[in-house]
Amino acid sequence: QVPLVESGGGLVQAGGSLRLSCAASGTIFSINAMGWYRQAPGKQRELVALITSGGRTNYADSVKGRFTISRDNANNTVYLQMNSLKPEDTAVYYCNAEGMAYRYNGRYSYSSNSWGQGTQVTVSS
Repeated sequence: QVPLVESGGGLVQAGGSLRLSCAASGTIFSINAMGWYRQAPGKQRELVALITSGGRTNYADSVKGRFTISRDNANNTVYLQMNSLKPEDTAVYYCNAEGMAYRYNGRYSYSSNSWGQGTQVTVSS
């Protein structure tokens, strides 16, 4: 499976900003949608933001107006710009790729759902 490599997490004070990046490595033919999910301790994983290959976006109500998702299709990379961060944004953030076609061991392969390893975002009050 193609790895999704995340970066950009860290510790920030409330009101601050962070930018997360996630790149799909290898030979990628197409990715239908890329997104970010998060999971706080004791809670279920939830969608934060999603962007399709055509640029259509979807955000969780809790982050609308504060977070912006963007995508570089040429480099199979998705970004999440997080502004006005709140302590309740603290979580492990996971990159997701839906409907990814790629080359693996010289053969055409397809993954309906791929996940990154997760990056910790901590917002202090």
